[in-house]
Amino acid sequence: MKPVWLAPLCLFSILPAMAQTPVPATPQPGQILVSGMVADEAAKAAVLARLRALYGADLVVDQLAIGAVAVPANWNAHVQKVLAPQLKMITRGQLSIDGTTVSLRGEVANEAQRQQIASDMATSLPPGYVISNALRIKPAQAEQQLLDATLASRIIEFDSGQASITSAGLAILDEMAAALLKLKQRQVEVIGHTDNTGLRTSNLALSLARAEAVRNYLATRGIASTSVLVAGLGPDRPVASNASAEGRARNRRIEFRVVQ
Repeated sequence: MKPVWLAPLCLFSILPAMAQTPVPATPQPGQILVSGMVADEAAKAAVLARLRALYGADLVVDQLAIGAVAVPANWNAHVQKVLAPQLKMITRGQLSIDGTTVSLRGEVANEAQRQQIASDMATSLPPGYVISNALRIKPAQAEQQLLDATLASRIIEFDSGQASITSAGLAILDEMAAALLKLKQRQVEVIGHTDNTGLRTSNLALSLARAEAVRNYLATRGIASTSVLVAGLGPDRPVASNASAEGRARNRRIEFRVVQ
């Protein structure tokens, strides 16, 4: 649910099929952002009440809209079954309910949890619902600590608004390459992040381009491109408030995660 925050963050997207909704606000560390569209006030109240009971009322941020949307039969009741306590096992996570498709992303402690969460969800839903399970097992702690210690909270800098890495950023990546070589066969995900300045779509594209630039440079230092996955999350996973220049600078970062 989060890169390094102590409190969990989860993004819930509640979308009846074909719903058109505004782009949600950027969540702050520790918050549970609930976005999307439901058909009426009763459905909205039920979703929010369920999540507040699970995570605490002070953490749930309401971005749900109400509109004229078509919903599958008994959809509201099925959503309640999906919002089950086992969701709290997921960190760095996102749950999306789009009509009869339920998608899960995030990290869990082990393979048994990964399968059990999706299985319990599938069992609670009627035929016709599809569970997309993209949950991953948390990275090995010692290997992740090696990468975190090497990066040491430093920011890999890029030219303003570009995916070109500065000389200072390249120096840090030389150190990261040496650390990555020690992981041998482990896959690593390079994740690009931005602050919330500008359009979200542009920030998503920029964050991915920067992650790809990091992968390309690491390849010149002996790290096989096949062992490096890339992702761009734009402004969606802040580690600090975007209200200050210092916070925005912290949010513009590259993250390295060991893939299990």
